[in-house]
Amino acid sequence: MHTRKIAASITIALCALRINKMRSALTMLGIIIGVAAVIAMVAIGSGAQVRIKEQINSIGSNLIIVLSGSVTNSGIRMGTGNAQTLTEDDARAILRECDAAALTAPAVRGGVQTVYGNNNWGTQVLGTTPDYLPIRDLEIERGQAFTNGDVESAARVALLGKTVIDNLFSGDNPVGQVIRIKKVPFTVIGTLVPKGQSPTGQDQDDVILMPISTAKKKVIGSSQANYAAVGTILVQAREGRTADVQDQVKPLLRQRHHLQSNEDDDFTIRNMEEVFKAQESSARVMSILLAAIASVSLLVGGIGIMNIMLVSVSERTKEIGLRQAVGAKTRDILSQFLIEAVTLSVAGGAIGIALGISSSMLISYFADWSTVISPGSILLAFLFSALVGVFFGFYPARKAAYMDPIEALHYE
Repeated sequence: MHTRKIAASITIALCALRINKMRSALTMLGIIIGVAAVIAMVAIGSGAQVRIKEQINSIGSNLIIVLSGSVTNSGIRMGTGNAQTLTEDDARAILRECDAAALTAPAVRGGVQTVYGNNNWGTQVLGTTPDYLPIRDLEIERGQAFTNGDVESAARVALLGKTVIDNLFSGDNPVGQVIRIKKVPFTVIGTLVPKGQSPTGQDQDDVILMPISTAKKKVIGSSQANYAAVGTILVQAREGRTADVQDQVKPLLRQRHHLQSNEDDDFTIRNMEEVFKAQESSARVMSILLAAIASVSLLVGGIGIMNIMLVSVSERTKEIGLRQAVGAKTRDILSQFLIEAVTLSVAGGAIGIALGISSSMLISYFADWSTVISPGSILLAFLFSALVGVFFGFYPARKAAYMDPIEALHYE
């Protein structure tokens, strides 16, 4: 009997909504926009977090970067990297004496003009050792990597990033071809798997890798007195020991560089893990803020439902009185108007979900921004829309249920 009453209340509620289709549609509009906005905004925020994680992975895992520091010249402090205070021996010492370090790779960098046939391209040359590839999680797409033997013999071999390949070879296979870097011929022995942009927006594929000895002798150039100097040393920490590497590298380099206790470091240590955590945290906060802003539209939609339901109660006062006169109980009237409110919000929520998913896909397609549609956000938005219907529909429903039947029948 109870089930039959609920079914009858649902039927009456749906009939009442069908009679005023335009009003019902406009009432749902606030919920539709609110749910769609929540889903789209959360998708944008989640996409930003995923994008940052991809960029973090592209930089390399457990990475510590040691940069040549500044020196003071005639009272003027030069910026980081202006003085080459690091050496290849420093890199070897870090690997030998710091048990938290798994791999090290010294590196020198310089801008060059590269020529192949009738094509030329300005790019960056990075001279380093074979360990640079696993430290940066770089993979060989075609061909092979250079070896320690190539470093020792200063072999004129090169690995090319995708951007360099696209601008020099126009779709041809570069492996085995000879390119000219600063008029010096180099054999392309391999190509790198594309990495995309770094978290700082730098194109990581616009680079040529070669043995560090070759870069110094043939391309970048180093004086005999400064031949061992390098611009950076990349250190890969053992799993979970990034902080330990920092603690071990600093006193080691200060000792090797004969720095007194009152002297500043002539090098800079950057823990990329800390930088990335800050970026991830910022993206997470942005995602929460976007969802919170979008949720306001759901509340506005709920207020719209309440207003329309109050208007509906006023218009159907005589109907309510008549139903009470023929035996309808308070809970029957209450359930009828609650069902109407919940139906409006749930129907609006369902349409909003479809619109939110479509909007996320369109944003991803037209704005070239990765979006991640979360099943959790869809469920949360839908449940929230249903709760909005119950919350904002309760007052009009209660007002209708507790209406005096005699006054209702005489209402004009």
